[in-house]
Amino acid sequence: MLEIRPNCERCDRDLAPHDAALICSFECTWCPDCVAGFPGRACPNCGGDLQLRPVRPAEALRRHPAGTTRVLSPA
Repeated sequence: MLEIRPNCERCDRDLAPHDAALICSFECTWCPDCVAGFPGRACPNCGGDLQLRPVRPAEALRRHPAGTTRVLSPA
């Protein structure tokens, strides 16, 4: 199950579970504004493909809440 991390790893912007965010296969999480500056729109941590993070339906979010651990990657 996805963690649904609460922030962008680059700028530390808060990302609510329903906000647009992009993730790689390791769940590195980025806001669209930061991704716009990534060469080839690839994850700067692993070089992987970035995809829109799926939205967890409200009922499922109540049973399986989003993560609360903030992750920051060195710029």
